[in-house]
Amino acid sequence: MGVIVGSGDFTYRVCENWAQLPDGWLLGDVAAVGTDMQDRVYVFNRSEHPMIVFDRDGNFLTSWGEDIFTHAHGVSMGPDDTIYCTDDGDHTVRKCSLDGKVLLEIGIPHEPQPFMSGRPFNRCTHTALAPNGDIYVTDGYSNACVHKFSPDGKHLMSWGQSGMGPGEFNLPHNITCDEDGWVYVADRENHRIQVFDGNGRYETEWRNIHRPNGLFMPRGRCPICYVGEIGPYWSFNRGAPNLGPRVSILDNKGNVLARLGEDPLAGNRPGKFLSPHSVAVDSRGDLYIGQVAVTGWPSLFPGEPLPKKLRSIEKFVKVPAGTTS
Repeated sequence: MGVIVGSGDFTYRVCENWAQLPDGWLLGDVAAVGTDMQDRVYVFNRSEHPMIVFDRDGNFLTSWGEDIFTHAHGVSMGPDDTIYCTDDGDHTVRKCSLDGKVLLEIGIPHEPQPFMSGRPFNRCTHTALAPNGDIYVTDGYSNACVHKFSPDGKHLMSWGQSGMGPGEFNLPHNITCDEDGWVYVADRENHRIQVFDGNGRYETEWRNIHRPNGLFMPRGRCPICYVGEIGPYWSFNRGAPNLGPRVSILDNKGNVLARLGEDPLAGNRPGKFLSPHSVAVDSRGDLYIGQVAVTGWPSLFPGEPLPKKLRSIEKFVKVPAGTTS
């Protein structure tokens, strides 16, 4: 049956060698992944082919973005067959059609705002959509804030600054919204997810996670939250238990429902993780995990040569509870 991970209602089988690339193509780091209403899978990666599209069985369909993107970082799927692509290399968010036509561009390509200025953007990281179509963007690597835009890209407001208090950030790395309009921000280096209303008012935070990298909430009321946790890179706690790298599944109050990859040692084998950067779930409940494996490897395994085949994109097929024994 293959390697089984997770538990209870969140049990999965690792789908080995899922992504079938054309001869000679390499993925590199998979910064983000998303699925559309036909369960096609959009893999936003740092290679010569930034957006690679597969069917749910891993068959290659097409690629695009070769003349658009500089450094893939975030993907968010729109409800109207669109995709929002966050490029931290040229400081932009682009709304695209599913075949790669740019429909809206927010930010000025290659013109970052000053470091920690709070103005959009300086190495923006991810994008989320509110139920009314408003656009939220985390601006994390050289800023410490969230920006809110109207559906046509007009800047409405920003909030946050560098720090550790409520509403402050230390690398806001990912963001998502639920159908009630709450905004969830992966405040990675503060080891928490902060929850805000649609106007940036702090509500609460979840702290039972370690370096949250990727967030995904399925559509629907009171959704669960899938969290990719990067795990420790420092030598003194690399391999320590209960820190990841892993994928955690939380309810909408932040309680842990299941975890994948509880083995504390990072790895390049089925059921283990290197650096989970993005999570997506299709209509059948299958998981797709994008990993910045090339970037993560030298931090996790200093001095060891890069494997010929890194697990940059993985599929986990949901297994009905009670069928694995």
